[in-house]
Amino acid sequence: MNKLTGSIPGPLSDSTRLFVSCRHSHHSMPISTASAHRYPFLDGGGQMGQRIRVFDWSSSSLGEPDQWPPSLKTTLSILLQSTFPLFLFWGPDQLFFGNDAYLTSLGSDEQHSMDVGQPSQQRWPESWPPIQPLIDQVLAGEEATWPPNQYLPIQRNGQRQDSYWTFSISTVRDEAGQVMGVLVIGQDTTPANTTRLVQEETQQQVLAFFEQSPVAIAIISEENLTFRMANPFYGYLVGRQPEQIVGKSLLDALPELKGQGFDGLLREVIATGTPYIANEVSVQIQRNYQLETIYVDLTYQPRREANQQVSGILVVATDVTQQVLVRKKIEASEEVLRNMVLEAPIGICVMSAPDLVSEIVNASFIEVAGKPYQDIIGKNYWVPFAEAAPYYAQALDRVVSEGKPFFANEVELMLIRHGKEEIIYVTFVYSPLKDADGRVIKVAVWVLENTQQVTERRKIEEIVTERTRELNAVNQQLAESNEMLTRSNQNLEQFASVASHDLQEPLRKIQSFSDLLQTQYADTLGPGLSYLERMQAAASRMSMLIKDLLAFSRFSSLAAATTRVSLGQVVTTALTDLDLLIQETGATITVGPLPIIQGDASQLGQLFQNLLGNALKFRRSGVTPLISIQASVVPVNALPAGVTPARRTEHYHRIDVADNGIGFEPKYSSRIFQVFQRLHGRKEFAGSGIGLAICQKVVDNHGGAITASSEPGKGATFRIYLPV
Repeated sequence: MNKLTGSIPGPLSDSTRLFVSCRHSHHSMPISTASAHRYPFLDGGGQMGQRIRVFDWSSSSLGEPDQWPPSLKTTLSILLQSTFPLFLFWGPDQLFFGNDAYLTSLGSDEQHSMDVGQPSQQRWPESWPPIQPLIDQVLAGEEATWPPNQYLPIQRNGQRQDSYWTFSISTVRDEAGQVMGVLVIGQDTTPANTTRLVQEETQQQVLAFFEQSPVAIAIISEENLTFRMANPFYGYLVGRQPEQIVGKSLLDALPELKGQGFDGLLREVIATGTPYIANEVSVQIQRNYQLETIYVDLTYQPRREANQQVSGILVVATDVTQQVLVRKKIEASEEVLRNMVLEAPIGICVMSAPDLVSEIVNASFIEVAGKPYQDIIGKNYWVPFAEAAPYYAQALDRVVSEGKPFFANEVELMLIRHGKEEIIYVTFVYSPLKDADGRVIKVAVWVLENTQQVTERRKIEEIVTERTRELNAVNQQLAESNEMLTRSNQNLEQFASVASHDLQEPLRKIQSFSDLLQTQYADTLGPGLSYLERMQAAASRMSMLIKDLLAFSRFSSLAAATTRVSLGQVVTTALTDLDLLIQETGATITVGPLPIIQGDASQLGQLFQNLLGNALKFRRSGVTPLISIQASVVPVNALPAGVTPARRTEHYHRIDVADNGIGFEPKYSSRIFQVFQRLHGRKEFAGSGIGLAICQKVVDNHGGAITASSEPGKGATFRIYLPV
């Protein structure tokens, strides 16, 4: 390291530092008592020259000015006369010297003039760190330095400020060539650098905006429509990286645009200098390996040079594809709604909310309204229907405010239709239509006129009311008839009881006495025995008739019990009771599976005993009786014509009792179920003529029906229908 030698004791050590900013001292500058002395090398220099001249140098390491070395005097003479900012740091204490140009660079702070003769390291601590390496270079023997636009924090106008300096740092040597100090020639470049920094910052902001913008931006030059710049969003919009398109012409970079007219638009903007601005422009673009249709708001803005010549175009595109697709979807939905409304078979009016202006009206609504289309469309809903507003305007307002539908069924309205007042009946609904946020944006009115239906129904209701009165009268008569029938049945029961006792008791005596006569006096009666036998036969027939009449009377006056009855068990019991007759005739009886039904076992037993008894009785001579009992289930719609069971149900048990007996003429198939009806003489076949009437009564009591079919000599089939 070079050292400062000569008349100034002590070296300039490696720790010597240069400061180009200053901090004022808060102690007073010593004033030299030799201020009256004249030092020609200190002539002039303005304020800083005066400070050097009046400073008390006797207490400093330099001593009085007349003792200073020639090299210092010469340097100070040059420094003070210069109009360029100069700084000098001298001796081991790095004593500071500066000129007025230096003060001007530091603003209006007078304290900087107090820096003269002070150790610069103490006065300018803020500026030392960036200058130290440069000072060290010079002191190490290297050439003078010239750092351009060096950043230095300094005290300026009483406050710390950022500044920029371009300065030269060089050594000052004495007559012997020893380094005695450091001379700094500086220029404050802060204004120029501030402008440059602002421009750079602005450019960075613009570039950041360009790069980060959510809008697609590109610059296309006039020459061959070549991309000069493109931001990332533009690359995303066209399905490429920006570097894939920059430097290429429009149709080279985006060949799918050929034939879509965009190159022509760009050339027109260049030729005319008129911007092109369009919304929702449809573009066919290749993205993700497939051709897509996108929609953009597009601007072509011409870029002009200083001579106003168009040199290129700024392209700004905003992707509005989703908005356009949503709008198109809404428009399509609205079109579907409009078509549905116009084609609907009921009256519909769609109005906006909350102003209730009619937007869509179909022909059915116009027909109900009885007013021309132009009187309804585009007008407030209540303008053409002012006569109905007092009754339903509030309800419609609530639909808009609360978002809940309103329903009215077959209400009576007075409307002016086709120029005259009419009373009509309508069913209508005010239905709110809401947007995605749940706000009512429209109201649909659905209306159906039912004047004719209501009028006809009211006429029918009047007829029904009249018929009801008549039916009530008939029911009253029927109730009275039922009451009379009940009394008649009661009388019949009483008669049956009396007949059972009063008729059968004398008959038993006749039978008893005739038996005694036959037993004790048969030998003496002679021809009278024949009369006796005829009397006994008549008494027997009389007893059978009384029993059958009592049974018929009992079944007519008593309802069937409702318990579960196995018809198979009923038939078995009946066959047991007829066992002797079956053996006498040698009959063959076949019984299939029979159902279990709800009924009265006693009455059902009488039914099958009568049918089986008749089948055995009315047999053909010399032919073994064959009797079959089979069951099946038939639906109600499969019943033969004319068969009407007493109780209707969906299905019926059909029990067929068929024989191979003598049969009968088909014309008697319904007559045989009447009381006292006989198709054969009493001498041929015994019987009272009441048995089948009893069968009919039992089946009626069980809600069923019975039929008979036959032909002479071919047997008979009795079909019984009982509810399942």
